[in-house]
Amino acid sequence: MASQPSTAAFELAQAHEPLRQRSQSRAWRDGWFFFLAAWIIAAVVASGFAQTLSENLLHAAIPRPRILWLHAAVFFGWIGVFLTQNTLVRAGRVRWHRSLGAAGLLFGATMLPIGIATSLAMGEFNVTHELRDQSFARAFLAIPFNDMIFFTGTLAAAAWWRKRPDAHRRLMFIATCLLTAAAFARLPFTILALRWYAGVDLLLLLGLVYDLVRHGRVHRAYVFALPPILGGQVLAMWLFLARPHWWLAFGRHLIG
Repeated sequence: MASQPSTAAFELAQAHEPLRQRSQSRAWRDGWFFFLAAWIIAAVVASGFAQTLSENLLHAAIPRPRILWLHAAVFFGWIGVFLTQNTLVRAGRVRWHRSLGAAGLLFGATMLPIGIATSLAMGEFNVTHELRDQSFARAFLAIPFNDMIFFTGTLAAAAWWRKRPDAHRRLMFIATCLLTAAAFARLPFTILALRWYAGVDLLLLLGLVYDLVRHGRVHRAYVFALPPILGGQVLAMWLFLARPHWWLAFGRHLIG
């Protein structure tokens, strides 16, 4: 009699196993969308930074702080990691994808300290060399701060849900989209409408549309992640454009 509960539990687990396998299989079959999205993001980043990379970094008239080089290496490195991981999934190399996953997440975690340090260094650099006025430089800190905070938060959520491919992949997609604001800001004037967060949100909208078309509903990863992200964008742009005195005072403590 004592073995009956355990036998029943085993049979119940066996009954649910095909459902679990189908769910995971369906998540991995979504790979083609995230594979294409990774290439779109890479194209946006390459196109945006191609406009200013030579003038502002490689052959700058005034040498930029060294941390900007580190930031560029880590930033482009992350785009490479994201593209590689989605390519592995699309190629069916899921085991390789998972093997590289922990290293990729640790690499992504370096973006927060490096991104914040770079924004502070460049703010001080721009003021010192009179490339930007003090008010602009202090107010602008809101944008990179916002991007780094929400990127890190979404990355942490993706790490937490790494055993749920459906949620993990969407969270990684969201996190990487959040890094494209600077690239959109550098695109030519002819597509000015996509500058800053409008371009980022367009990428995120692609994920929502795909879910609606493919699955008939928006995944919970978007439902929970996007409202605070959009709120952060609004707040960051308000701090940058309205420049309240308390935010400028805070910026003065950070970059002078």
